[in-house]
Amino acid sequence: MADLIEMKLSGLDGVLDTLKQLPPEVVSKRGGPVKAALRKGALVILKAEKANLRAATANANDEGKRESTGLLLKNLIASRGKAPTSGKGERYLVRVRRKTYTRSGGKPVTTLQTAQLLEYGSSQQPAEPWIRPAFAANARLAIETIERETVRAVELVAAKLGAANKGK
Repeated sequence: MADLIEMKLSGLDGVLDTLKQLPPEVVSKRGGPVKAALRKGALVILKAEKANLRAATANANDEGKRESTGLLLKNLIASRGKAPTSGKGERYLVRVRRKTYTRSGGKPVTTLQTAQLLEYGSSQQPAEPWIRPAFAANARLAIETIERETVRAVELVAAKLGAANKGK
């Protein structure tokens, strides 16, 4: 289940130049405006994944299979990842947090295993993709959200610094 899809944004040269001109303490403090924008973009994909997962588990309930406990849905998260290998930049991940289902007897099953089984299926269960379709359908919207929020946040920080400098 180690599918990793990485998106790289380009075309924000003016925003990047403005970010470089801002004081480091404003931009780099806990990720600054870029981190907040990436989070909002990741939440777009997370919301779609949750909707797809609800539909997939509802299908299982309708077909008389085991009823969903909701543990997988609760453990879908958007989290800040480690910076890319270059050490510069920000990263946000939409992922499944690893939790173990409580079972009486038998081998323990994790949320990661359940997610993989739903996404790719097995010899005994057909695949019900919910991650890849959510990403494919919402990637463009997520990128637009990141672009819009980055520009808005940088303009807000620049205006705040401009107002602070006028007072000096």
